[in-house]
Amino acid sequence: MTLYVPPSFRVDDADSLFRFVEDNAFGTLVSAGPAGLHVSHVPFLPERDEAGGVRLLAHVARANEHWKALEEAHHVVAIFHGPHAYVSPTWYSKHPAVPTWNYAVVHAHGRAKLMEEAELHEMLVRLSSVYEAPNTPPWKMSQLPADYTSSMLSAIVGFAIEVERLEGKFKLSQNRPADAPHVADVLEARGDADLAALMRANPPASKV
Repeated sequence: MTLYVPPSFRVDDADSLFRFVEDNAFGTLVSAGPAGLHVSHVPFLPERDEAGGVRLLAHVARANEHWKALEEAHHVVAIFHGPHAYVSPTWYSKHPAVPTWNYAVVHAHGRAKLMEEAELHEMLVRLSSVYEAPNTPPWKMSQLPADYTSSMLSAIVGFAIEVERLEGKFKLSQNRPADAPHVADVLEARGDADLAALMRANPPASKV
């Protein structure tokens, strides 16, 4: 599986790609196998080891046949979308021009392995802690009755993706260096502040 990425939109920095996945961790999991194409939308828990290796931890409902397909799949892709918005040609200084769409996306390629129940439980504790952090007080999985937790765990299947390759495409008007700052300003004024900030953090490359 390949992603079309013109050179001006390519992002190769491993730290930047990992931070993007962390910030946009609700992803789309895609795998293909003997049973056909499977797609699921799930929250991931990204993690890195000391050597820089990346794993993506997640789970699906046991009733979702996708988990069975993961065991047979030689290759899976998790897709992470960032902010995006329509860009009007009226925002450009040079004409003629046409509309486009600015967006950022990272594809994580690898292989999936199913988890044992103990690892699944630990992952769910960590996952809920991440998203409960803003709440006061935060909900904790340890508050659940043991029999209820056991029942819930039996209804889901956890898996880990050992990431072999991260592929980033940040299409943020880098191909129009003269217009990119103004496009970012217009997007921010229209309420797309996250996309505008991402554009300013990834300006067009300077020509040597």
